[in-house]
Amino acid sequence: MGPADTRTYLTLVVDGEQRSLLVDNRSTLLDALREGLGVTAPKKGCDHGQCGSCTVLLDGRRVTTCLTFAVANDGAHIRTAAGLATNDDLHAMQQAFLDQDGLQCGYCTPGQICSAVGMLDEVKSGHASYVTDDLAAEPELTDAEIRERMSGNLCRCAAYPNILAAIRQSAAS
Repeated sequence: MGPADTRTYLTLVVDGEQRSLLVDNRSTLLDALREGLGVTAPKKGCDHGQCGSCTVLLDGRRVTTCLTFAVANDGAHIRTAAGLATNDDLHAMQQAFLDQDGLQCGYCTPGQICSAVGMLDEVKSGHASYVTDDLAAEPELTDAEIRERMSGNLCRCAAYPNILAAIRQSAAS
């Protein structure tokens, strides 16, 4: 008997488009997206889940794709920062990052944007964070809340004040 096949066919819906590919069972979702499908919005930063540059929205929730096996996500709907826009209209978060100059080199920006969109959805759903004072009340979007909720996304250029301003602008729209 020969060695077991260590590859699996997957179907992913990426930015609204159904895509199929054959992946090694050990492949991360990040590698499947970038190498298998040519989707370059999520970036490979640390490859250890520490920087957040690979963050996408997976079935509506933010996920670091470098820590997620591709085979565990067959049939999943993935939205990258590139897929947030509709037609020629930028998503409110993308526009806010531009308006507030929430980027410098731009490497972390796709992950920051996806994380910020997911984070605002979490706040709207009433999810508390480590710094939420009253767990019974709706979370208030203070600067401390935003910083805590975005702490998994690092920016080596230190554009944090502008990222915070962008998130505030998008939350207000």
